[in-house]
Amino acid sequence: MIKRRHKLNLISLSFLLGIGFTSHADNKKNQLPEIGVVASSAISLDKELLIGDALMRQLRGQGPVISDPLLDEYIQDLGNRLVAQADDVKFSFKFFILNSPEINAFAFFGGHVGIHTGLIFNAKNESELASVLAHEVTHVTQRHIARSIEERQKSSPLQIASLLGSILLAVANPEAGMAAISASSAASQQASINYTRQNEKEADRIGIRILAQAGFDPNGASDFFSTLTEKNRLKSSSLAFLQTHPLPESRVADARSRALSYNTGPVPESLRFHLAKSRIIARYYAKPQYNIEYFTASLDKQAYVFKEAAEYGLALSYLANEQYSQAQDIILRLLEKDPSNLFYLDVYTDIAIETKQFSAAISRLTNELAHAPRNQVLVLNLANALIKDKQYAKGISLLKDFLLINPNYLLAYELLGDAYRGNQQPLEMHQVKAEIFAQLAAYPRAIDELQSAYNFADTKQLEKQRIRARIEQFRDAQEKLRAL
Repeated sequence: MIKRRHKLNLISLSFLLGIGFTSHADNKKNQLPEIGVVASSAISLDKELLIGDALMRQLRGQGPVISDPLLDEYIQDLGNRLVAQADDVKFSFKFFILNSPEINAFAFFGGHVGIHTGLIFNAKNESELASVLAHEVTHVTQRHIARSIEERQKSSPLQIASLLGSILLAVANPEAGMAAISASSAASQQASINYTRQNEKEADRIGIRILAQAGFDPNGASDFFSTLTEKNRLKSSSLAFLQTHPLPESRVADARSRALSYNTGPVPESLRFHLAKSRIIARYYAKPQYNIEYFTASLDKQAYVFKEAAEYGLALSYLANEQYSQAQDIILRLLEKDPSNLFYLDVYTDIAIETKQFSAAISRLTNELAHAPRNQVLVLNLANALIKDKQYAKGISLLKDFLLINPNYLLAYELLGDAYRGNQQPLEMHQVKAEIFAQLAAYPRAIDELQSAYNFADTKQLEKQRIRARIEQFRDAQEKLRAL
């Protein structure tokens, strides 16, 4: 699947908010309410959703958010398993991945949970990764962010928003974020990006319960803490995760003790986890030639949990190095054993597109889509193959149907824009480009695109009315953003 990145100079993150915080003075007096109590005097659930959506749009434009249907689907499915076991879930959760080697994860308003590729790379198994997600889910469901704001009600809204925007930047890009915090007006308050110890203790306790009930190994939390402790000893500065989630030695022991209270049997290794890990290594960690050597050595030494995951990583590396025949040989062997595996089908499609075997890819994906008509990996790969084969009308129809169900999927809009451009439909192309900029909170640029679209509407009065209405919606969204 094609990869795209957006880096825009948008409205500063500093007026928005993201992660829980306390001052040293507040640590001493912080008293958590009973589990499930809503800190509604600080911020309503409706406003949490509004702010969370605005922040997510900002991150798409300014942060290294990965737009990868396979990894999106994997991390969302994993997160959904955990959310299904959580209490006090007030809204749908959105899990996403950032391309960063830092071992880190974070949560913010509206059920948004971000995971760095470095965390997935360093997790030894799926239970370790799931333990971090369960912890972050608990920060959201227990409304630790809102509680922190409640503690700070004496501060002005501008000070709070400035600090929290810097905090979100800190977890996405630690060096830049810490510099922003130091420069902010809230620095004089000795602000910390740490959750309180009681917040962390509560997140550990509830998170381990969620982990066990979702069918993962509850020891995943203590095992991952041990990994962090060991890695932190080897670093000159503290790991990013430990900056936002302090790890006293007693916390590891507490996590081990809690895990013992759950009678869970052995948890089998997950092929999907190891395929996702291989994908991250092959696509986001190093140059193709190095990755070829890495996966070849893993296969030669049998240094893998699943041979298929190492072979898949090697095929991806060959593809990135434009060694298409070697990549295809591996993928066809893997598909022979597991013909519906989405990881394999994705690489198969990319190879077919590069070698102009469009009809083969379209045929195979169409057959698979008949069994899973709403699957995002199949839909987006098929749309991409159709567009590359200049079957624009079919690609457009497929993507429009997909966006009716997934209205915020950035990559689908980008593919749709490509299809309209190829099909020489400038009116629709500019409208789609407007939606792309809106997904990045770049409303002035979105309005510019709609004004360009208006010029191509000619005598289509109904279309002109729709464009004018959408411009007003974007202006309203921009004003709401400013009002936050």
